[in-house]
Amino acid sequence: MKPDASKAMRQLIRDVRRTIPFDMPAAQVCGGLCVGCPKKLLNYLADELDHWQSCLDDGQVPRLGDLSRLGRCSQKVYSALQKNQLV
Repeated sequence: MKPDASKAMRQLIRDVRRTIPFDMPAAQVCGGLCVGCPKKLLNYLADELDHWQSCLDDGQVPRLGDLSRLGRCSQKVYSALQKNQLV
């Protein structure tokens, strides 16, 4: 049985927080290659995750499009971090 949208969003948020190195020191993030701005991308994604965590805590139910958009955004940030050799 597939999880409902709220459970799926919580799982997506948990998986992204485990995969993306949000706690990386700023000197390391900005010290090497710079394809896009990894610091800004990390901040943007962290804000998105915090927003959805807050919405879920308030009882808001995400739509499937919201899940898809957050998943695609996370993948794009991860790809940019790979190009910058940060993951």
